[in-house]
Amino acid sequence: MGQYKKNSLSLIGAIGLGTGVMISAGIFALLGQVAELAGTWFPVMFIIGGIVTGFSAYSYVKMSNEYPSAGGIGMFLVKAYGKGTITASAAMLMAVSMVINQSLVARTFGTYTLQIFNIDDSSFLVPVLGVGLLVFAFLVNISGNRFIQTFTSIVSLLKILGLVIFAMGGLWVAGFSITPAEGGSGTADSTIPSMVAAVALTILSFKGFTTITNSGSEIVKPKKNVGRAIVASISISLIVYLLVAWAVSSNLPLNDIIEAKDYSLAEAARPAFGSYGLWFTVGIAIIATISGIIASVFAVSRMLAMLTDMKLIPHSHFGMPGRIQRHTLVYTVVLAMVLAVVFDLSRIASVGAILYLVMDMIVHWGVFKHLRNKVQANNGIVLTAIILDAIVLVAFIWVKIVHDWLIVAVSLLFIIVIFIGEHVFLQNVNDEEKHH
Repeated sequence: MGQYKKNSLSLIGAIGLGTGVMISAGIFALLGQVAELAGTWFPVMFIIGGIVTGFSAYSYVKMSNEYPSAGGIGMFLVKAYGKGTITASAAMLMAVSMVINQSLVARTFGTYTLQIFNIDDSSFLVPVLGVGLLVFAFLVNISGNRFIQTFTSIVSLLKILGLVIFAMGGLWVAGFSITPAEGGSGTADSTIPSMVAAVALTILSFKGFTTITNSGSEIVKPKKNVGRAIVASISISLIVYLLVAWAVSSNLPLNDIIEAKDYSLAEAARPAFGSYGLWFTVGIAIIATISGIIASVFAVSRMLAMLTDMKLIPHSHFGMPGRIQRHTLVYTVVLAMVLAVVFDLSRIASVGAILYLVMDMIVHWGVFKHLRNKVQANNGIVLTAIILDAIVLVAFIWVKIVHDWLIVAVSLLFIIVIFIGEHVFLQNVNDEEKHH
């Protein structure tokens, strides 16, 4: 593990990394989907998602304080469950959900970029541009840690400023009246289950905070700063999401938000600012998706390298030279490319949400069952996190079974394949070690 440098990430750098991953596809790709499920009051869903994420983050902060490590969630799972199938499978669920997120970001990049040229988002150019972005992210990630930290910190700041300007401009045009988006079928269609299901997507837009835990051992004074970085990242993201959601809600009828769900921010910029506003919004989307994907690819490849070192996941060099982390970088990017080509935005987001919530519940249960005394966790908070996750997950699956059962089937297949695959792999590893 010689390539991990202690104290190479400052507190500001860690916050930059967290917000860099969070404020990317989250707000650009998911806003319209949240509106579709939640109807008129969709901005409120981001507040609820932020609260659920706050309960969720508690376990990660407690674990990071006790075990700051570059393996982040992988290491937490080992401490809770040992080096067994549950640990390996949950860590893989986390990694796969992050890779799914990368394909979501890549497609968002394609969708928004095409808005400048007035090309429909069903064009084959969406996955082509997405794959191009993933190649670029791969090349940046080869260039080293210090560069990534500087790049993501600067770009995160630009992106947050850009989104705040967009939101303030939108609210100014609407006379700062916080009116719910009216008009259209969405208002009548949103039921209690669909509103709860919308929270699952807003949680997906906050899950970037877990990136910070994966850099635990490299953050300066990790026992103090990991928790601070997580709280700061979630708070900054929540404020930005709320401002943007209200701006979109004030400028577009609900029908239009839902119709333009993959590029609703660009659509909201048209009536508010005309073509200049459109270009400005697309510019922020491009900056946001580029920085988000670079930070995310960095985090996933690190986590996979750690799991490989711990002999928790299978690894093949496929004849590639160099360190394991470079190999996991290649696997991460290739899988994200495949997903970006095969699935559309809403389906990618749905699978990501299901896998993430399952993994999150496994982490909380591990803390509650095995580590609550060791990490001095409050039982009530951890159990609340599990219950909130469960409610949101059940509602989301229920809504998806009714409207798009294939997504639930694909997610279930992913989970089953990962658990069975890991079980067989770990048995083989144990057998080999016995023979040696």
